[in-house]
Amino acid sequence: MTKQEKIQVSLRLPASLVGEFDRLADILDRDRTWVMQKALASYLASEGAEILADATGLEELDRGESVDLDDVLEKARKLVAAADRRRALRAG
Repeated sequence: MTKQEKIQVSLRLPASLVGEFDRLADILDRDRTWVMQKALASYLASEGAEILADATGLEELDRGESVDLDDVLEKARKLVAAADRRRALRAG
């Protein structure tokens, strides 16, 4: 496993939230930092990932990297029509 660079981060949190992290750390026999890292990684893998994907999509639109909906629908219609023709040929 490669060693990742570490950066010191300081933040203020409500005492009750820190207390919950401490309780989890005690239950899991881990330190608070480990529990907080897991919580942050979980957030980034779910809600954070959605936000980043949305931002990436908006950036692509701003750069003009998009496909016209009418073009997509026309391509879908052609694919469906071709599938219908193949099905009709097989049926007889």
